[in-house]
Amino acid sequence: MPNPRRGEIAAVLDGRPRTLVLTLGALAELEAAFGAADLMALAARFSNGRLGARDAARIIAAGLAGAGERVSLEEVETMRAEGGAAGYARIVCDLLAATFGGAEERPSPPPEG
Repeated sequence: MPNPRRGEIAAVLDGRPRTLVLTLGALAELEAAFGAADLMALAARFSNGRLGARDAARIIAAGLAGAGERVSLEEVETMRAEGGAAGYARIVCDLLAATFGGAEERPSPPPEG
């Protein structure tokens, strides 16, 4: 069972429920793959909302690896997700939101005064 407090999400790939999480090691792999200088550059790349299919496959592979399931990029590219392309996009969005947080998760600034 995924633990959202640890940034884990659940996804069904190839008909199997799986857990994905972007650990620090998985994020380091993504930094290298995307040529990002640091986590802030990586987050900025992801926040533009424009990711290709290979980008999505890399993120999913890193999430699986972070959860202890080592699969190659080629294996991820052949996996099927519920909902097709929209299902892949949902997995990536959920994983990135669990890792980097969303606007709704940020605490409000303290009132001035």
